[in-house]
Amino acid sequence: MDTSTRVRPAQSKMSAATGRGAFVPGGLVGAGISLIVVVGLIHLINSPGGLEEGSYTGLLYLANSFGALAAAAGIYRGKRWGWALGLLVTGGAFAGYVISCTVGLPGLPVETEWLEPLGVISLAVEALFVVVYLAIGRRMNTPKNSPFARYADSDYGCMVSLEVVRSG
Repeated sequence: MDTSTRVRPAQSKMSAATGRGAFVPGGLVGAGISLIVVVGLIHLINSPGGLEEGSYTGLLYLANSFGALAAAAGIYRGKRWGWALGLLVTGGAFAGYVISCTVGLPGLPVETEWLEPLGVISLAVEALFVVVYLAIGRRMNTPKNSPFARYADSDYGCMVSLEVVRSG
């Protein structure tokens, strides 16, 4: 604490990501919220087509949209369940797309168009969310008294862990 201004360093503030004081940059939290909202919007855009076909895919699209919205709210409020729900939503959507294009969803024919623009965008955004989730998880799971804690708050930590793997 700076005694002349009685201001505490920014590092001592609670993080928006965990609510438990983990050092997580606000940019990662904002990225996570933005990405999960985009995933939900993409599936909301696709839901009318699925509902018109009379298949259950329209309901899955709607469930994905509402799950994404709930995950964004949880992440915004600093709840771990928001991140977990976001991972479930993005992972389920990614797996559903791949399954629908390879073996087909139960009761439905195989989708033949792998490179549908919204589908490709959705896969990219879902993959980015998982990357952000893993980055957040790495920072949340590093104990503050660990010798590696100083690396958990920086991008340097990825390089150090790669060096340990290569030299080991």
